[in-house]
Amino acid sequence: MSPIPDFTPTEHRVVETTVNERFGKPVEVLAADAEIRLYTGDRELTEVPVLYWSERSCQFVIFKVAESRYRNQFFYSVKDQFGTGREEYDDLGDCVLTLLRVQADHEAMRAEK
Repeated sequence: MSPIPDFTPTEHRVVETTVNERFGKPVEVLAADAEIRLYTGDRELTEVPVLYWSERSCQFVIFKVAESRYRNQFFYSVKDQFGTGREEYDDLGDCVLTLLRVQADHEAMRAEK
């Protein structure tokens, strides 16, 4: 059992509402768990709760790494993984909005090529 608390219903709603607004339709946001290194020097993996969704051939993940501490990532494949340039957030709304904005910018750049 992970010592990190699961996403609360309110946290889940914040993510789902923001994602639905971004894509203009209902998008299913799933709760899951992942094993990550909480700190760069960690040898052991820690199980953390995540919220996950997929849209426009892209997968998105919000990791909860402590009470009111979050990380994010979006990816297209194992080789195409991206972050926002910020390691951690203490505000879930900022975490989700930044992830969606960076991915939208990345999607626009990919379309130009």
